[in-house]
This record gives sequence, C-alpha cells and structure tokens, in this order.
Amino acid sequence: MGEAPALFVGDLQNGFSNGCDLKSKGFETAMIVGDKKYVIGGNDDELALSIGVRIFDKSTNTWSIPTFLGTKPKPCKGFSAMLLDEDRICLIKRASPPEDRIWFLEVDTQFVREQKRILGTDVVAWSKGVVGDAQKPIVISGPSGVGKGTLISKLMKEFPSMFGFSVSHTTRAPRDKEIDGVDYHFTERSVMEKDIKDGKFLEFASVHGNLYGTSVEAVEVVADAGKRCILDIDVQGARSVRATPLEAIFIFIRPPSFEDLEKRLRARGTETEEQIQKRLRNAKEELKQGESSGLFDYVLENDDLEDCYLRLKKLLGLDGSAGATFKSSPQTVNLPSPIDRPVAKRDYKILTNCGENLLGLDVSSLKGGAPGRTRGLKMYTMNSFSDGINGIEERTNDYELMWY
Repeated sequence: MGEAPALFVGDLQNGFSNGCDLKSKGFETAMIVGDKKYVIGGNDDELALSIGVRIFDKSTNTWSIPTFLGTKPKPCKGFSAMLLDEDRICLIKRASPPEDRIWFLEVDTQFVREQKRILGTDVVAWSKGVVGDAQKPIVISGPSGVGKGTLISKLMKEFPSMFGFSVSHTTRAPRDKEIDGVDYHFTERSVMEKDIKDGKFLEFASVHGNLYGTSVEAVEVVADAGKRCILDIDVQGARSVRATPLEAIFIFIRPPSFEDLEKRLRARGTETEEQIQKRLRNAKEELKQGESSGLFDYVLENDDLEDCYLRLKKLLGLDGSAGATFKSSPQTVNLPSPIDRPVAKRDYKILTNCGENLLGLDVSSLKGGAPGRTRGLKMYTMNSFSDGINGIEERTNDYELMWY
C-alpha cells in the first residue's frame, strides 16, 4: 500500500491528523507502486492547492513529469489520498462541489499501460468518481437498408427517458441550422487528432477528408443524464469500440437475405445506381464480418419489423418479463460538506468524518475509468464508528490514513 501511518479508532473520532508533508511552497504526499514513487500535490496559493503529479523511479534514480490523460481535477483546499489495488489512487477533495469530490488517479491500469506503450513516456490518467452503476451502452450495427435506424427510432419513441444518443465529433464546418453540441461537436482537426492519440475516442473514421468519431465523453454524458446510450455505427466502428475498455452490448441486425436487402435499398429511392452498388458491396463485407467474427453478442434478423422490434425489446429486458428492470440513474458523489476530518481505509472501505457522522465509501465494485468516469461507488452514512462493523471490521491497527 502507499506510505501512510497506522490509524486507531480514537484517532479518527478525535480528529487526529498526520502524514502531511509540508514543503516550502506547498503540500505533497507520496504513494509507492513497485519501483515508482508518485508524488501528488503542488503549490498552495492560500486559496487552493493544485493537484500535480511527479514520479520518482527508484530503479533509475530519476524524476519525471508524466503525460496527463483524462480530465484533471481542479485545485482544492486539501485532499486525502488512498492507494487501491496497486493500480490507482483514490483522492477525496475537501471543500469542493459534490460533483468534484471523488477522483481516481490511474497509475498502472490497462488504459495507462497501453497509452504508455503508444506514447513511449510515463503516463497517469485522471477520472471522476460516480456513485452507482450505469446501464451498458448498446452498439447497434448492420448494413445500410437493414432497418436499424427504424428500430432505434421505435426504442427512442417508446422509452424516451431510458435511451439517449451520443453526439458525435466532426472536423467539418457546421451546415445551415446545425448547432454545436446538438447535431455534432464541431472541432479543429488538430484537436481531434490529439484526442484520438490520447485514447479519448471509441471510434473514428475519415469521410471525404473530414474526421468523424464517437468520444468516450459523449457516451459518459448520456450515462450522467441517467440514460442508456445507443451507438448506431458501422461494423468497423463496432470493432473499434470492442477493442476499448468500454463494456457494451453489441447487436447486429441482418436482413433475411441479400436479395431482400437490395430490394429495400432500391425501394427507398434515395440513392443513385452507383451509390446502391457501393452500399451493396459494403453490405456483403459487413454481413460476412457481422455473422462470423464473434464481434457481436447478438444477431437479430429483421424479416418483419414489428417482430424484430419485440425481440430487441426482450433482449434488452423491456418486454415486461420477470426480472426486466431498468437501473436508476447514476449520481455524482454527493458528500456532505465540510469534510474536515481524516480518512481511514481497510480493504475496499473508506471512512471519513463529515460533521457529526461518519461517511463510508465502498470501492469494491469499481467499473470503467479513464478516459471516462469511474462508476460503481457505493456510499453510506453511520452515526458512529462502531456502526461500520458490517463490512468494515472494528480492528483498526492496520487502517491507513492520508489527510492533506
């Protein structure tokens, strides 16, 4: 675990505080992971403490400033730090807004290791903590003309409060009446290319010289609103999403036959013959990949629209069958204010004093992470330390404390 003194019950209840490393111009603390020491903190301007990170490599006896990925937390008046599972550090910020209280600094997660390999430098990644889980996003793919757009429209119409679309990014200029952040997130090519390099996009493609893509943040925003995100993307895009840490349900919609698909395309009357032939060529490859690659979790045949829609609803647990439920919306961490006492930790339980009560955080079921949110936090309050006996043992001689 990280460098931290032992804490006893009396220490927590009496507001005991130590482990604070006072520098000439700021406050810092250190966490050791393997051969590396992560020094967290920074300058104190009397109003807020910046949260920077430096790394000391004991094997080479050198210091480095890592590349920061994800969204960095804003300065605060103090924070506590806990090492979790040797791959991430939990920070609880003091006197910060509820949506800005819990943060995770990833130092050796799969995402960080992959980005370190790509960038060839030390990497750390920030992600915001969120109480509760979000429903897995739904990736729906299929060849043009198969009816996936109609199926998605029916879902959105019947369950408007349950589902939402992610807003894609593009480097092309806005068209007449298009609104930034509603139709697309319009951005500069250099900015989007850097974000792609930093792992902030789930999938992207170049179309007619412009970049289009789905960012991790765009999907997280839908989940923050308490909705389940639907991604309507092609097979190649689905393959790209599958290669990311995002946990999603992948559904492929196929036609009864290739001949039936061609009839549907021609019946639309919206494409030229050249365009139809191009879509048919693409469809052959998409059908081959969609049905044989193991990329998709489910394959639905759209031989009859209403029947296919009923099967889609059943698959998503929306047909009224037993056990079909929709989880309540996740919430950003709403810790009581102020947090003015030390923090204690045992295993995956964290305790902190908030006024007259103790607040408990359960971090045993974390999901997601940088470059998106860290979800799955559980929170509860207790009237006294002994109330934490369920899930947190009364033995405290090997609790660890960090308070800044």
